[in-house]
Amino acid sequence: MNTALCIDDLRRLAHRRVPRMFIDYLESGSWSESTLRANGAAWAAMPLRQRVAVDVSQRNLATPLVGHEASLPLLMAPLGLLGMQRADGEVLAARACAAAGIPFVLSTMSICPIESVAAASPAPIWFQLYLMRDRGVVGALIDRARAAGCRALVLTLDLQVLGKRHRDTRNGLSTPPRLTPRTLLDLALHPAWCARLLRARHRGFGNLTGLLPAGTDTRSLVSWIETQFDPAVTWRDVEWVRAQWDGPLVIKGVLDPEDARHAVERGADALVVSNHGGRQLDGAPASAHALPRVLDAVGERAEVHVDGGIGSGQDLLRALALGARAAWSGRALAYGLAADGERGVARAIAILREELDRSMALTGQTDATRIGRDALV
Repeated sequence: MNTALCIDDLRRLAHRRVPRMFIDYLESGSWSESTLRANGAAWAAMPLRQRVAVDVSQRNLATPLVGHEASLPLLMAPLGLLGMQRADGEVLAARACAAAGIPFVLSTMSICPIESVAAASPAPIWFQLYLMRDRGVVGALIDRARAAGCRALVLTLDLQVLGKRHRDTRNGLSTPPRLTPRTLLDLALHPAWCARLLRARHRGFGNLTGLLPAGTDTRSLVSWIETQFDPAVTWRDVEWVRAQWDGPLVIKGVLDPEDARHAVERGADALVVSNHGGRQLDGAPASAHALPRVLDAVGERAEVHVDGGIGSGQDLLRALALGARAAWSGRALAYGLAADGERGVARAIAILREELDRSMALTGQTDATRIGRDALV
């Protein structure tokens, strides 16, 4: 796996090793996928400012995130169904992130439950939460996150309704998969993936199965989840979550300056400028374009992070140069997981770390916490 020199190498391996319905779930955006494409293109369009004759012999990548030091300004973004990229994938990814010294953020819609992931990780994980219609379930998830020792709660607000994701519909994506001749053939072409999944400890939505009535099967669980995204959520509900959780609260899914100000007024310790990886409102701005306006609105009142299209250390450098405290990457690290499990995630992090470190040197930067607009042309 050390032969993988860049994230694209891991991506190609992931496409060979994971059935199409699940790799498409990882790759896809909503509707025409214009925002998905815009995310990466926006970072790539920012030229880096090459500098020479600057002493860059000592470089620091460590960055404090909500009061705790990370080895570099990177987090693994929450990804639903991560355990379908690789069996027990959330456990494997959390261990790799802990070993690398960066936070792992577990999705509400994970395959492995909070307790299993937290117990397997040498460092505290973060937990991502949706405000579902059943507030009893939400409260129970907050309690479980607290009991599991999660360091931060990440409240995602941009899923009031589900974005129209054509690739998932065409592939018959569900848990378990909707079996058709096409999907059966696809699974048959990935015997190693199937064998690992059969041996996995968890194969459903691990955070939700214990919260429903006894006898609820996987298919009825999926139907229940589809009814739970709540279009009636308001900032009063965010205040309710803030009252339930006494640790760092991160609000994810913010693109608009007014929303950023509301989030900080309701007690957010950090914001994540995000369009859900291009999977919700197609036509929304690229995260890179929204980031400066959110930073102007928030000032020093909260940390501001960003996700969407971060596929290289150069992208990470650009995000820091615009003013983000850190960047979140889901797909890049998930390619590593799909390609080679825990070792693959470790390799993806190592690639991003080396790319950031070398790019800092070539732009005359020595401290990841002090990178400014002068790193860009």
